[in-house]
Amino acid sequence: MKERLGARKWATLLLVGLFGQFAWTIENMYFNVFLYKTISTDPGYIAAMVGWSAAAATLTTLLMGALSDRVGKRKAFITVGYILWGLSTAAFGYITPENAGRLFPGANAAAAAATMVVVLDCVMTFFGSTANDAAFNAWVTDNTNQQNRGRAESVLAILPLISMLIIFGAFDGLTQQGKWREFFNIFGIAVSAVGLLSLFLVKDEPALKPRKDSYFKNLLYGLRPSVVRQNPELYLSFAAFCLFSIAVQVFFPFLIIYIQYFLGITDYAIVLGVVLILASAVSVLSGRWIDRFGKLRFTVPAAAVMLAGLVGMFFVRSQIGVMIAGTVMMSGYMMLTAALSANIRDWTPEDKVGHFQGIRMIFQVLLPMIIGPAIGAALIRSNPKTYEELGQIKTVPTPGIYLGAAAVLLLTAIPIIILKKREKRV
Repeated sequence: MKERLGARKWATLLLVGLFGQFAWTIENMYFNVFLYKTISTDPGYIAAMVGWSAAAATLTTLLMGALSDRVGKRKAFITVGYILWGLSTAAFGYITPENAGRLFPGANAAAAAATMVVVLDCVMTFFGSTANDAAFNAWVTDNTNQQNRGRAESVLAILPLISMLIIFGAFDGLTQQGKWREFFNIFGIAVSAVGLLSLFLVKDEPALKPRKDSYFKNLLYGLRPSVVRQNPELYLSFAAFCLFSIAVQVFFPFLIIYIQYFLGITDYAIVLGVVLILASAVSVLSGRWIDRFGKLRFTVPAAAVMLAGLVGMFFVRSQIGVMIAGTVMMSGYMMLTAALSANIRDWTPEDKVGHFQGIRMIFQVLLPMIIGPAIGAALIRSNPKTYEELGQIKTVPTPGIYLGAAAVLLLTAIPIIILKKREKRV
């Protein structure tokens, strides 16, 4: 297999990957803000939304990843999934307490609207996970190898940052003005359009063939103890990414709310823009070094950089301070994401790539997005800071979420140390 990726593959990685990240950025960061600003400030709703969508994403990826292996196709899942993903994203603009009150006149309007957001988030996640988590991620593994995965992952790792940069820089003003319907419609239509474009852009790997074995038996393949024993390096890599992702989810769902309401930085788009540009540059430059020095060796300095950034975020209060600490934190986050993701792809059995996408989601999404936001919400409630707006008391995230994240990140060292010892014996 050639070390270089062709122009068509790079175009698919960048375009399909970027527009998928637009939808995930909106879900991971703006649904929380949308819920907080227009419906309820109770952090429990945010934690519930994150947790339920994580469960939906994991179950979907488990089912659809195995199905894409079964039929020997990734393209169809990407195309149809992206089209419906975009439509469901656009639908969020029509959820308001007033509309919820009309649909459920006997219920509390805010509670009903918050529930509608959680349910629609799960629907949107079903389409997104089918297209992106199951099919596109399997396509990436199909079309890369151990010699070029570090570079591919370093580029994929910055796509969430580029997505945030574009959204914050060019479209955040719509949310500031309360134009949520226009905001969701723009990105919903854009994601659906890329789904149509993928008909012509995406090409399945020729070696990918339909499987003849039992689909239902393969759904539980990755959960079998015998499979875990056969692939210890893969599951240790999953464990490392799980702990790392829990650390991220302790603070990430509350990041914009923290900057805006605790620090009082109203022009947070500028702050995040600087952080994302600098962190993206660091991530791209790190790709070649990941391939050259090895994924596991690179995780140690990457984690140390992220840890320093988290501690810095706990102490800083000024706009410049947030830019500096945030850049350090997000640079480490991107580098660690790239190194651990590439390591997982290296250890994924080539004949069951789709099967393991669901298992990957258990460790990378389900557990982190249930445990992490719950830890963050508990830390916020334990040291409450509130303000009053229109007669309503609102809860504000506090700096403790960054120390909580740092404590969890330290646990990542356990599976990484075990992996390094096993790697020396191989």
